Amino acid sequence: MSGEYEGEAQRRLGEIVAVVVEVAAEAGESGTYTGEMGRTLTAVAAKVGARVAVEAEVRGFTGGWQEAVALGGAGVPAGPGPVPAAVPPATRKPAAPSRPGGGRKGRPAPSY
Repeated sequence: MSGEYEGEAQRRLGEIVAVVVEVAAEAGESGTYTGEMGRTLTAVAAKVGARVAVEAEVRGFTGGWQEAVALGGAGVPAGPGPVPAAVPPATRKPAAPSRPGGGRKGRPAPSY
């Protein structure tokens, strides 16, 4: 992730956790906090946090991509081109060894 987007994502995640803790504290003070509520708040924080992280990653990638495209058109030399792969020499199937007197059991040797 890019630095500016990473900082923004951390700030947003911090806000999410603060809100979840605030809701849990209010429920605890009023006597309505349960284990199920804790699991639900944790799941909400995890889902929203994952979305924030993905969004920050996409923004960072997009920003980096735009920067690379801008640099590519700024007269930067392209450098050497790709090197073609070596082509192996053509091979032929080796000839079958000849047998004196023909093939097996007196039959003529097969020709390949």
